[in-house]
Formats: sequence, C-alpha cells, structure tokens
Amino acid sequence: MLVKRAIRTVAIATVLGLALAACGTRTGYATDADMPESLGADGTTIVVGDEAAGTTVRLFEDLRCPVCEEFETQGAGAELNKLTQKGSAQVHYTLASFLDDRLGGNGSKKAANALRAALAEGKFVEYHQVLYANQPDEAVDGFTDEFLLKMASRVEGLRGPGFDAAVRTMKYQGFVDASEKAFQDSSAVGTPTVELRGVELPEFERGYLAYYIHLGKPSWTARP
Repeated sequence: MLVKRAIRTVAIATVLGLALAACGTRTGYATDADMPESLGADGTTIVVGDEAAGTTVRLFEDLRCPVCEEFETQGAGAELNKLTQKGSAQVHYTLASFLDDRLGGNGSKKAANALRAALAEGKFVEYHQVLYANQPDEAVDGFTDEFLLKMASRVEGLRGPGFDAAVRTMKYQGFVDASEKAFQDSSAVGTPTVELRGVELPEFERGYLAYYIHLGKPSWTARP
C-alpha cells in the first residue's frame, strides 16, 4: 500500500473495551447521533465525545486508506466508537489526504471535505461510519461528488442544499489542506496512527493496548 508508512491492522476491540472501562464511564449517549462533535480550537482536529472522558485517543486517518477501513470495520474502531458513546473516551480525528498525491486523483481530499461538511450539520460520526463501511478500492479514486452524496443519503437529515453545495464546491478546501499539514507536521508516520497521551502506540497486537492504557505514562519501552 502506498502510504507515508503502512501501519498494521488491529485486533484489539475486546481488550480496548476492558481497558477503558476501568477509566470510569459517564451516563453516555443513547445513539451515535447524540454524541457531541465539534471542530477543535486548532481548526483541524475533529473532536467526538465527552470532554470529561477519562481517556483521549488521537486518531490519524486517510479516507482512501484500506488499513483505516480495516481498523474501523474489523478492528478497534467499532469498540472505540462504543466507548465514546458510553462517555468513557473522547476521540480526536486528524484527516489526512496524502494518498491522493501517491495514487493520483482527489478522493481523499473530497472525502475529508465532505466529512467537514457533515460536521457542520452535526452528522460527522454517522457519515464517517457510512464512508468506511462503503470505502471504494484505494486505486479507484471512488470518492467522487456523486458517490459522496449518495452515501450521505444514508444518513438521516444530512442531505440538503447547504451540504450538497459544500461537497460539490469543496467549500472546506482550507480545512482539508490544513488537516493534511497537521498530519505531516505530526509525529504520525502512517495511517491509521493511534496515539495515547500524546505518544504513538508502537503496535496494535491483541493485549498490548490494555497494557499501554494501564501503564499511566508515555513510555512504551516495556512489554507485558
């Protein structure tokens, strides 16, 4: 896969649930649609979940990246979403788009723009899930305007003149460019990259993440 550096897929959903449950849960939210979502003060981070959550997870993703799709649909992404819904975790997303330069096309940029437009409508979480569940092959550059709008029709209340125009005109081009720069300026070396306490996890093997969370300090040199 042509990425800045490919990160291996994950199989840690169960472990992640056990680990973060120990951080304490709040009342939580009934559905994904109820979870708070906002643009961070830096103008590039999309923040999802309770600001009082016991654990903050930073996640770097490129929408065309097939390993990100595996993370979201088969790995820890689904469990992380559940924990965020419970109020146990808050997720900080940075949306990269470097695969467009590597593979040609502009699908990553268009998808990131569409997700920013969905955030403006309070529908980022739901749309994010739909896009990964229906991700085109990375080589196809399938995130066209028509495809993005078709997928948006699957999120209740998302389609409308404002959203549709934002998708077709790349209204949030500035956000897309700034988000890619934030990724390039970060310590992340590929997508997906997961950071806890500001430090990238060196591996996603089953059992390690629970150990890292309970370690309580940004040092991953030891092993369980």
